Amino acid sequence: MPRFAIRLGAALASLGGPVLLGNDTRTTSPLLSGCIIAGAVAAGVEIGLAGTVPTPALAFGIRRGAAAGCMVTASHNPEYDNGFKIFNPDGSSLMGASQNAFEGAIAESHIAPWDGQGHTRRSDPLPGYTDAIIAAHGGGEGILVVLDCANGAASAVSPEVLSAAGHTVRCINCDPSGHFARPSEPLPENLPYLPEFIRREGCAAGVAHDGDADRMVAFDSRGRFISGDRLLVLFAQFLGASRVVTTTDASMVIEEVAEVRRTPVGDAFVAAALSGWGDLGGEPSGAWIFPGHSLCPDGPYAAALFCEIVAEWDIEEALLQIPEYPILRESVPHPDPRGVLTLLGAESPTDGVRFEDEQGWCLIRASGTEPKIRVTAEGRSAHNARELLKRGMEKLRSAKDA
Repeated sequence: MPRFAIRLGAALASLGGPVLLGNDTRTTSPLLSGCIIAGAVAAGVEIGLAGTVPTPALAFGIRRGAAAGCMVTASHNPEYDNGFKIFNPDGSSLMGASQNAFEGAIAESHIAPWDGQGHTRRSDPLPGYTDAIIAAHGGGEGILVVLDCANGAASAVSPEVLSAAGHTVRCINCDPSGHFARPSEPLPENLPYLPEFIRREGCAAGVAHDGDADRMVAFDSRGRFISGDRLLVLFAQFLGASRVVTTTDASMVIEEVAEVRRTPVGDAFVAAALSGWGDLGGEPSGAWIFPGHSLCPDGPYAAALFCEIVAEWDIEEALLQIPEYPILRESVPHPDPRGVLTLLGAESPTDGVRFEDEQGWCLIRASGTEPKIRVTAEGRSAHNARELLKRGMEKLRSAKDA
């Protein structure tokens, strides 16, 4: 991987200007950042060194004159993993034709002549980033909130931001040591201790991040996990967002409060759609995009917004008014999931095929990481969900037997 990082660093020259480089708290991040710097400088690139920052802070900082950004992170994956995220000048993720071109540049990277070498400079995006969040969602009545940063990059931002916004913060796992105290992905099963902590301390709410802070999940004052689908509705209602971009696997409940456009699963697709339409974007995994602020999913910004909502609203009552429709999921092992989805007519196997009626919808898609086909169905009743799942499984069996 270090050799690949050197080639990736040299490929940054293809993006046409200064590049802002940051990393999360993983213990391998300094090594890989050093390799990227070596490759980039050798290829003639000017590198702004942001150091250890949340991914959304890096994306926010790119817009201050960088041509692109590179973040060393494995996001919500385990601490022993690591990887790279490449960003456009507007802070959105590189994808599509631009991503393909960049991947080609990695294979063809070169060394600049002695008089064309690049250089590094210090570039700290945190002051401007934190000021923007506090200006947008600070200054009101504060709450007592428990914050779990997973010992990840949010440790450098979220405690300060929430405190500056007027909230009293009880920190858990806010040491940027590079050793995660719990699995990075902020799933409820990875946060079993938070509900009791919230109740014991008398907190008004709880917030948790993943390793690079592009995700945020929330709990209410009784320690109950708030699903991503309901949190998206809560954000839309509080912000008055009438146009929302979300993914094909998100609940139809958002359609009851806003006009909705759906994208394939993945926050990069949501961000791409938001560049031309929409007031708010997100997906149920906890990735929230606020286009007036940034086109990168932003955990600290979402945390500050959620705390502001808790301070101003009775969220328990607000959540009671948001319906929850039954969602059923099945995973079907198969040696060639992509081939099966192609037979089903999917343009992209991992995007899958989706059908719907007045009672709900069903999505069939190939897993991007495992030899499995995932079938998800949501209905207005449990019976509707079961019927839609049954139809989806029948379509899948027909394709498998073809």
